Amino acid sequence: MRIISGRFKGRKIAEPKSRYTRPLKDLTKESIFNILQHSNLIDFSFEKSDILDLFSGVGSFGLECISRGARNVVFCENYPETLKILKKNIYNLNCDKKAQIVTENIFEIKNLNKLQKKFEVIFLDPPYKEKKLTNLLNEIISLKLLKKNGLIILHRHKKDKELYPKKFEILKIKTYGISKIIFGIVSQ
Repeated sequence: MRIISGRFKGRKIAEPKSRYTRPLKDLTKESIFNILQHSNLIDFSFEKSDILDLFSGVGSFGLECISRGARNVVFCENYPETLKILKKNIYNLNCDKKAQIVTENIFEIKNLNKLQKKFEVIFLDPPYKEKKLTNLLNEIISLKLLKKNGLIILHRHKKDKELYPKKFEILKIKTYGISKIIFGIVSQ
């Protein structure tokens, strides 16, 4: 795995050897960032943006955001083996001043409440089998963690049939292999 563009372009990211972590594939990541930068549906700039990377794994998405100019990324990961690799990747890229790591279980409401800031992009990449995603989206919406005109990006299995909250308005869905990426906003 590598950083695709920006300040750290071409730099390697350490990957897990565990089967419990599913890293975001480079092709899928590149497609997400192409849509963020070139889609007519989405008006987004990395410059000085705050990003929330939920279920961040080894940090592939968030580190790419920092490389492209994000002001700050909050990484949320609580699997111990993956957390070690995430910390190593942040250290190796020397971007710890732009990174914050939350290690608590994000499904507990009090842990989302601790964030106390709003984000331009919230990226959720939970395990494909995770069934509490709708509850988490409802909490994100009720806590108003997304800035006005902010974007939520979900990485799910292409056969996922989860019902999303009514206020989550889907802008675009793209399928890559067994994955689908859902771009959405919170309607007012």
